Amino acid sequence: MTNIHPTAVIEDGAQIAASAKIGPFCVVSSKAKIADNVELIAHVTVMNDTTIGEGTKVFPGAVLGAGPQDHGNEFNDGMKLIIGKDNIIRENVTMQCGTPKEQMITRVGNHGMFMVNSHVAHDCVVGDNVIMTNNAVIGGHVHVGDGAILGGNCAVHQFVRIGRKAMIGGLSGVARDVIPFGLVMGDRGWLRGLNLIGLKRSGLEKSEVAAVMGAYKLVFQGKEGTFEDRLAEAKTKFAANPMVMEQINFIYDALEGKRKVLIADPE
Repeated sequence: MTNIHPTAVIEDGAQIAASAKIGPFCVVSSKAKIADNVELIAHVTVMNDTTIGEGTKVFPGAVLGAGPQDHGNEFNDGMKLIIGKDNIIRENVTMQCGTPKEQMITRVGNHGMFMVNSHVAHDCVVGDNVIMTNNAVIGGHVHVGDGAILGGNCAVHQFVRIGRKAMIGGLSGVARDVIPFGLVMGDRGWLRGLNLIGLKRSGLEKSEVAAVMGAYKLVFQGKEGTFEDRLAEAKTKFAANPMVMEQINFIYDALEGKRKVLIADPE
């Protein structure tokens, strides 16, 4: 395999596509599966049963597939990390395997960008086109929806869900579920509105954006009735709008699971 640098350590059993490139001083485990046109630039460590999808590029210092930082589950047999295609994984990124609590699997989607020092913990599910900026970290069992953006140095608490195309501001700590298209800011993050820039970039008409904003104002900024009352009103009023219903169903799922949803800044 001429694409493997002579200083790389490839354990027997590793499955590496002929078009993949393994650079200097990389270490690849015997259970690893590396697809076509993957590039491990240098000093990349791939551990345990880790799959890296085609076209993904991994920069120096990244450690993929290490045992979870979950006490007592660090060295399980059968734990996995599955990374999709065409991701950019920058320097010193860490992504860890799953635990028995979630079928041993951590999953990362396609076309993502994971900037320097970002961290994906055990049992997470990360969607497609996700951007995690420098030093953004997500705890165990976090679900991140497609197109979400996590700002620099933000931290997402374990078991939290980040909805599709939500945006988390830099330095924010997030301890509750974030609705799809939500915008979170503050050191202890509060919902500050909607990710309007992201919605506009998605090619939505102004009328569609206005409808989503109207539902947000009704549910989160309304003064009449309880939160549940306003949520029920929005469900009826915006029943024909799939984007609003995505938000409303997300909230109902959280309430039914006795989870907490991030609310608007009380100030």
